[in-house]
Amino acid sequence: MRPDLIRSDRPSSAPQLSALQRMVARFGGHAYDPHRHETYGIGRTLYGVQQFNYRGSLRASRGGDVLVLHPDEAHDGHAGDGGGFAYRMLYVDPAAISQALDGASPPFVAEAVARDPAMAGLIDEAFADFPQGLEPLAADAAVARLADLLQRRSDGARRPTTGPTALSAVQRVREFLAAESQRTVASEELERLSGLDRFALARHFRRAFATSPHRFQVGRRLARAQAMIADGASLSDTAAATGFADQSHLTRHFAARFGLTPGRWAMLSR
Repeated sequence: MRPDLIRSDRPSSAPQLSALQRMVARFGGHAYDPHRHETYGIGRTLYGVQQFNYRGSLRASRGGDVLVLHPDEAHDGHAGDGGGFAYRMLYVDPAAISQALDGASPPFVAEAVARDPAMAGLIDEAFADFPQGLEPLAADAAVARLADLLQRRSDGARRPTTGPTALSAVQRVREFLAAESQRTVASEELERLSGLDRFALARHFRRAFATSPHRFQVGRRLARAQAMIADGASLSDTAAATGFADQSHLTRHFAARFGLTPGRWAMLSR
C-alpha cells in the first residue's frame, strides 16, 4: 500500500447523470461529520477499514466489503484502524430504483455492510471508465441491476416473478444498436423503438441476450475496431471511427474484452 494514498484526503467525482453519480475517495483519518443524502449510497471499500455510525451503531467496512446506505439516513465516516481507507461510491436516485421495480417502494437493506460479489462487480464495472462520464445506456443498465440486487437483499416483500420476455422489442433494439454502434444512443431513442421504459428494456434485453444493451453496443464497436486494426488502421483513427473517446478509452475496453491490448493485437494480426 502506497503511503501517499494513506495520507492524502481526496474525493474525486465524475460528471453527474440524472439518476446516478459516481465518486472515489480516500482518507487518512476523519472523513465526514454526520450528514444525510437524498440518494442511496452504494459503495465498495477498496482497502483499509472504513468505519461509520449508522442507525444507532458503529459499522466497519473492510477491503472488498460492500456498503448500502438508505436515503435520508444520517451517517459519518472515519478510518477504523489508524491507517487510511479508500472506497468507490454510487449515489442512486431512489425514484429511479422505484421505477426500475415497476413502482414498488425503494427497498430497505438492513445489512449495511456485507460481502456481496454481485454488487461489488457491478460497482467496479460502473467505474471502468472513471472519471469519464457513463453513457446513458450504461447508467440505465447499472440502475436496473442495482434495483434487482437491492430488492434481493431487502427486508420487504419480493417482487412477483416477471412475465415472458418482450423478445420482438429487444430484437429491434439489438438490430438498431448494431447499426448505430459508433455513436452514443440516448435512452429515449430505445424507449420509443421498443415501447418499454429504459429499466424494463435493460431487464428484458439481459434475459434475452445475457448482456445489457450498452455492453452489446460496445461489443459491436470492438468487433469493428478489431477488424480495422487487423487491416492496418492506426489506433487513433480506429478509436475515432468506432465511437471511443480516444485511444486510451479504446485500449481499456479492448483489453477488457479480448485480454490483450490493441497494439499487441495489431502485431499478432500482421
